[in-house]
Amino acid sequence: MGPREIPTRAIVLLACAGFASQSMVRVTDSLLPQIAADFGVTVGAASIVVTVYAAMHGSIQLVIGPIGERIGKYLAITIACGLTAVLVLLCGLTQSLPSLALARLASGATAGWIIPLAMAFVGDVTPYERRQQVLGRYLAGQISGQLSGQAAGGILGDLMGWRNVFFLLAALFALATLALALEFARNPATRKQAGSSRGARGFAADYVTVLSNPWARTLILVVGAEGALMFGAFAYVGADLHARLGFSLTEVGLSVAAFAVGGLVYVMAVTSLYAWFGQQGLARVGGLVVALAYLALVPGGPVWLIPIAIAGIGLGFYMFHNTLQTNATQMSPQARGTAVAIFSAGFYLGQTVGVAMGAPTIDRLGAPALFTFVALAFPLLAWWFAARLSKR
Repeated sequence: MGPREIPTRAIVLLACAGFASQSMVRVTDSLLPQIAADFGVTVGAASIVVTVYAAMHGSIQLVIGPIGERIGKYLAITIACGLTAVLVLLCGLTQSLPSLALARLASGATAGWIIPLAMAFVGDVTPYERRQQVLGRYLAGQISGQLSGQAAGGILGDLMGWRNVFFLLAALFALATLALALEFARNPATRKQAGSSRGARGFAADYVTVLSNPWARTLILVVGAEGALMFGAFAYVGADLHARLGFSLTEVGLSVAAFAVGGLVYVMAVTSLYAWFGQQGLARVGGLVVALAYLALVPGGPVWLIPIAIAGIGLGFYMFHNTLQTNATQMSPQARGTAVAIFSAGFYLGQTVGVAMGAPTIDRLGAPALFTFVALAFPLLAWWFAARLSKR
């Protein structure tokens, strides 16, 4: 392979694994009523299967980077994908809510490896001047998985029951594992990062390398704030549509899935958008699109505008987030796996904080107040980051 040739097939397979991983993050959102009914508990009690997964999926990323550096990112992803297939299968076989929560917790500990190490691998094998476009296309798998988890999870749950949804996901992880293993065996590009001279450094040294870099600290703080603002409000969009506008649960699922549709629009247009705006412009314009889209949700109608606004939130978010991702792959090249893993953990933990902080606002002031706050704060964050980026 030439020095600037990109291993496209290897990246496509990583996108397939990312599809399965992101589906697991969102799949139980739509299945909660079925799970609650099956185990004879409230939906609130059943929601533990969502929270434990998100907490583990995010926190495990704080430790995976150095391991990926040691054994090779592609191999680490392949092993994690195989373990996840087994653990997701166990999710469908559980006979109590505590055992399902435990199986979800364990599957989060393995599925959480896939996307950050895949992003780091893309950074290893892709020249920086082409990286945002390649990462944008890689996002197609991740975004499609989110769309599948949010919309298809509920639809398939109605058709085949929540256990069979997990069995189907386990099969997807198993197929992805097989494809990744075959690619690892026959493509030297997937193995060249393993056993490099970087492996001589200690676990702590990788973290010191990343966190001693002021730009890396800035990116981690920004992505944490981004996750808190974006999902601290977006987590309540579906509930607001149901309570304030009377949407059925099916209509809520399809409407919220428009977020992923906006992300796919970004994926299809990333090359043109990057050419028009550059990184700084993508951050600024993305922040403004998010603001306008959230403001469109405040009045609560007309109904036809709702999915368009939600798609706009997805489009603007990925314009900004993909810019952050691209910079994250370069913020510490000598410890890229660790850097991207910390970055990804900051994003997930930011979401957790944002959802918790958004709850009292929703209860006391209502969703329109929360949406308005994010519409004001998100573009300020995006424009501040763009200003910092312009100085580099």
